[in-house]
Amino acid sequence: MDRSEFSTLQEVALEARRRLNPNVWDYLEGGAESETSMKRNRHSLDRIALKPRVLRNVVDIDCSATFLGHEMRLPVTIAPCGSVEDINRGGTLAIARAAEEFGIVSFLSASSPTPPDLEEIATETRHPKVYQLSVRGDPAAIDERVKRAIDAGYAAIGLTLDAIVKGRRERDKFNRHVPSSSSNPVVDVPAATESTLTWDHIKRFKDSHDVPLVLKAIATAEDAALAVEHGVDVIYVSNHGGRQLDHGRATIDMLPEIAKAVGGKAEIMIDSGFLRGTDIVKAMALGAGNVAVGRLMCLGLAAGGQAGIVRVMEILESEIKTTMGLMGVTRFDQLDPSYLDQARPVSPPGLASAYPLLDATAAN
Repeated sequence: MDRSEFSTLQEVALEARRRLNPNVWDYLEGGAESETSMKRNRHSLDRIALKPRVLRNVVDIDCSATFLGHEMRLPVTIAPCGSVEDINRGGTLAIARAAEEFGIVSFLSASSPTPPDLEEIATETRHPKVYQLSVRGDPAAIDERVKRAIDAGYAAIGLTLDAIVKGRRERDKFNRHVPSSSSNPVVDVPAATESTLTWDHIKRFKDSHDVPLVLKAIATAEDAALAVEHGVDVIYVSNHGGRQLDHGRATIDMLPEIAKAVGGKAEIMIDSGFLRGTDIVKAMALGAGNVAVGRLMCLGLAAGGQAGIVRVMEILESEIKTTMGLMGVTRFDQLDPSYLDQARPVSPPGLASAYPLLDATAAN
């Protein structure tokens, strides 16, 4: 199939599954242990119903947003993902190029296999990018990587906080599958520094580096308030897509209390389980400034490389515009929790609750 012929996200997901090695598909689809956290991410999104308003002029719908002052075509960023080279060779650069082509921000994960390195990504693309680090190694080594990213023009530095212990991803263990990021020398080192990370390290970072800081894996109002106290610029609500701590809360359930604790003093972004335009709209109504997509981006990457990711974003944009128009709003700042309600999910949570054709084709 010509990638330009994808008309729905379901087609993209089906093509991705067809193209991927089954072990890599399981790596992409799976979560930690019983996969309860992963399923809760979808379950909580699926049980939020939309409350549309009518008799409103919705001729001109504006889906644009900003991230740290940078204009974006959608309130969507490409989440930091490791092992993307397993999904599509050349995937690290393809992701950055797709983000630039479409007009959104992307994260570069330090766990992405190299080459290309962070400087090459910066040279090849000019759009705003965030360099995402898991804090491992001595402080001098961390400072050196941060300086390299700043010198290369990255818009912000992100720190991943929920990888102090590697989650037990049992699909990978069952399949004896070792993702390529596990052998990356940047991350394949003792995690002693990461395991001893405290708020003092965040203070040191802010005192040492003149660059916006994103903290990924904030999951409570208490930690969000502490992040604001430490001058963090972006609160990134995440449970690692349910791939680290099992039996945690869904990120969409964390969002309202975190938004209240932040009180507009920092930007808020969220990830984990977001697969549809309706999901994006729900997050924006609950206080997010933008939504990071990981699995969704990987589906596009698997289905068609750079062009596949761009097509995913185009379809997502269409879904968002349709949802906003049918809800009676033309801008995201018109949304609030009054546009949402609780309802029973209509299918078991997972990729197939967003893309039911995955189950339908598997049954045939």
